[in-house]
Formats: sequence, structure tokens, C-alpha cells
Amino acid sequence: MVAQALSSRSVERGCDSLAIFSGVPAFAEPLHVGRPNIAPKERFLELVDGIFERRWLTNNGPCVQDFEKALAAKLGVRHCLAFCNATIALEIAIRALEMTGEVIVPSFTFIATAHALRWQEITPVFVDIDPLTHNLDPALVEAAITPRTTGIIGVHAWGRACQVAALGEIAQQRGLRLLFDAAHAFGCSHGGRMIGAFGEAEVFSFHGTKFLNSFEGGAVATNNSALAKTMGDMRNFGFAGLDRVTSVGTNGKMSEISAAMGLANLEQMEHYVAANQRNYSQYRETLARSPGIRVIEYDSAEQNNFQYIVLEIMEGGGLNRDQLVEVLRAENVLARRYFFPGCHRMEPYLTDDPDASQRLPNTEKLCREVMSLPTGTAVSSEDIALVCELIRTALQHGPEILARLEPA
Repeated sequence: MVAQALSSRSVERGCDSLAIFSGVPAFAEPLHVGRPNIAPKERFLELVDGIFERRWLTNNGPCVQDFEKALAAKLGVRHCLAFCNATIALEIAIRALEMTGEVIVPSFTFIATAHALRWQEITPVFVDIDPLTHNLDPALVEAAITPRTTGIIGVHAWGRACQVAALGEIAQQRGLRLLFDAAHAFGCSHGGRMIGAFGEAEVFSFHGTKFLNSFEGGAVATNNSALAKTMGDMRNFGFAGLDRVTSVGTNGKMSEISAAMGLANLEQMEHYVAANQRNYSQYRETLARSPGIRVIEYDSAEQNNFQYIVLEIMEGGGLNRDQLVEVLRAENVLARRYFFPGCHRMEPYLTDDPDASQRLPNTEKLCREVMSLPTGTAVSSEDIALVCELIRTALQHGPEILARLEPA
């Protein structure tokens, strides 16, 4: 069922048709990036009935245990621990790996990656990315290591894997801990192996905006049994048994209701991926000949969840990214700027290191050019055709739009 109602008009090839110039919006209701995929209500409620019958709402209940087992099997890892959200999961993984001092991360990531370090009084050292992969550049990672560096956190942007072998070699040679933020990468592979088994641990997000959600939630995958035990204790206040606290911990447990949603959605995962892939293919094929636009590529040899429709709007080609986003949002297409403006330009990092942008030219450029478009099961082929027509219209009439947007 199409969740977004289209307006009665078709897109005309002229500025006057655009909503930003008082035209009728192309979409009667907002078309969101990250609108949730939702499993069949009957299956979810079946799992909820079991929760009510057992009266077991949290504290490692049967749904959480089943969800963890299913996740571990899907990822091909020994251990997968569910958490209340991915930020807490990331914080606990960082603490369990005993990271301190400085940790190398990309600035081209969601702010939670940096905050999870700073929250624990660890300094995130922002390193630039490869402009093609949007992931950490290993050569620049090596150059950023200091005596205070204790770890590296790579981010698999858009579900496309970091250069895990190169980062692993650096970590091994320099005695550093290696953790991956895999918030985008559930269901994705690298070298034929599922992401989840790389580094010492990998952190996933099941937030409502992710293609696989548990309402709110996260998980850490690892093959290190000792590390899994430590993280399991930490998420439960440091309890290592009944009435036996052996370390400082917090409350990072996933609830049964979240796990039930995760299980129900996991059963629909292939359907969600197929919908995302169809949407990606349509966007890519329709926009292929549009000047000034690059749609990111996914490796056909690897598994991917196709969760993000990411465009780079080249500078100097007429409308810039921000202006195109403004045009689309007036049409109720709520395109997003990712990851704008970059962690290094947010607080407290901007005050800490106001000159960081000079070391991050690729990050700076992508933060000006990258945008994400709506996808998922709530988006129809007709929706995508209309979004693409809006983009083409805006780009075709770029000079006229710019002239009319400029203040008198």
C-alpha cells in the first residue's frame, strides 16, 4: 500500500510549477527519509501476546534471547548482544575495549559516534575519508596516531564496508583496539563475509529509521567470548550473577517489546531489502543522465541492504545541494543532508579544534554535496518517478530558480 498520497497535478517543466514559487506541492503528505518498515501487525501482536502471558517485560527475556540468537546466526558470529539503543551499545563497547585518551574516527558520521567517546572523556580525533568510498582513509589514519591513541573506530557509511584489512593491520601493528560502527550495515557483506565479524566488535542500530528496526535498539556483534561477557555484565549494572556486582555498569538492556518488533521485522528482512533494491535501481536508472548528479554505487558482488539513496550534487553545476533540498522540501519531499555539517563543525568539537576543517577537505566537500532521498516500503514506484522528475525540473531550470531565490 502506498503511504504517500500524490497531488492531482503532474510536474510541469517550468519554474512556476514548483511549490517553492507558490505552486501546489507534488506530495499532499510529507515523504520522509527513513520512514519505518513495519512487520505485519498480526505477527507482532502474536509475539506481544506471549510477553503478556509470561509477564516478563525486560531483564533478558525470551524475546531478547531469541532475537540475539537470530542476529548471531544471520551475522555468522559467536555472540550478538542486544541493547536498548545503538549509542549505549557503542559506549559500552568502547568502555569494554578499555579505550582511553584519543580514538581515531571519521567526522563524516552521525554525531553519536563522536559523542560516545566524548561522553567517556575520550578525545575523538577526526581523520579524513576517501572521497569515493566515504569511509576512513587508512593512510591518513596511520599519520594521525599519537602516543595517546588507543583505538580506531571505522564507520561503514551507507552499508559499504571500510577497508577493514588495512585498518586491522594498522591496529595490530600499533597495538590499538579496532571497533566498527556498523549502524548502516546490518545485512551487508565484505569479501563474502557478513559485516559483524570484523575488528574486535561491530555495533548495529535498530532505530526506527533503520531498514530493520526494533522500535529503538542496537546490538554488538563479536567473536570474542570474554569481551561479550564483559559487555553483557556492563549492560546490566555490572551484575555477574544474582546479587553479585563485579564492575561498574549501566542499564543498557533491550526490552521484550523492542525485541518482539525486532524479531517480527527480521522475518521480513528479505522483503525490505528487495523493496530498497528496487527503489535504488529506479532512482539510479532515472537519474543516470542528469548532469551534476552522482548516485553512489553498491558493489554487486556483495550483499547490501540498500538502505540509503545517496546523491552527490556536484558543485558549480547550477543549483547546489542545499538549494535542491530547499526545492524538494517545498514539494513535501523531505530530503536530508548527510552528514551535515560534519561532527568537527558541531559542539563541543568545533570549539575544541576550530581548525579541523583544514585537515578534512574530503569531508568538507561531501558535507556540502551529499543528500539522501526517501526509500523503503512506504515509497512507491510512482513516488520515485515524481521525485526524480522534480529533481530534473529543478536542475534544468537552475539559473532561473537561482535568480528568483536571490533576495531583491
